Amino acid sequence: MSDTHRREPVEPTRPPESSARVLILSGYGINAERELADAFAEAGGAPEVRHVSDVVANPEVIADYAIVGFPGGFSFGDHLGSGKALAAIIRAHLLPALSGLVARGGLIIGICNGFQVLVKSGLLPNTAGDARQEVTLVHNDSGRFINRWVRCAVNPAASAAWLAGLDQIDLPIRHGEGRFLFGDEEIRSRLQQTNCIALRYVGGNPNGSQDNVAGICDPTGRILGLMPHPEAFRANHHHPHWTRGPVSGPTGLTIFQNGVRAAGKLHTSANL
Repeated sequence: MSDTHRREPVEPTRPPESSARVLILSGYGINAERELADAFAEAGGAPEVRHVSDVVANPEVIADYAIVGFPGGFSFGDHLGSGKALAAIIRAHLLPALSGLVARGGLIIGICNGFQVLVKSGLLPNTAGDARQEVTLVHNDSGRFINRWVRCAVNPAASAAWLAGLDQIDLPIRHGEGRFLFGDEEIRSRLQQTNCIALRYVGGNPNGSQDNVAGICDPTGRILGLMPHPEAFRANHHHPHWTRGPVSGPTGLTIFQNGVRAAGKLHTSANL
């Protein structure tokens, strides 16, 4: 695999060595890896950005991390559908290593294009445990790319690791293929019964997603995927209304703080 726009690995200033190590994938059209790395660093984690091809060449490296992050962007230009090409690479080369990470208590997050990759690779929601694709994300019902802020209702029971203490949160979205669809009614019922629906749009459905779904998790709660961008709302002044008065409520940074805190227990016990 070649990448004419390959970026050099980025290693933000690290917190103390006791912090949870975070692997963030880059390359092939991914473009939000630096923003995601900043979010994890601000949350107290130790992020490292590595090119997908480097990880594919050595999948065992995933065992060195407590969290893996799939950032937003346009992997492989979305030419075959958002996230589809990268999902095929994940399935072919990294699925066992990522499944092993989750099995030992590690965490995974996929945002926007990263969410699309997790869904199409079968890592999410994976309710049957066989990494079969059960849901999908397709073109917005408007047929247009959306770039705006939304409000989401959070189901903390879906993922205590990522969503503890959250009720509602404002977050930005920027996507053309964010319409969430269940594979069939059985899967729809299964996700509802197992608390795998993590976030729902409130106050309007921006893309036509079934049941207003904005994000889901796997049955363990350790894998979270969402279309909104929590890494783009880490401080009150990032909110479009911040000049009109105090911005109440949590920022997206809370999600990363939760994840780093949960993964820190794994880091401590495994000496990652």
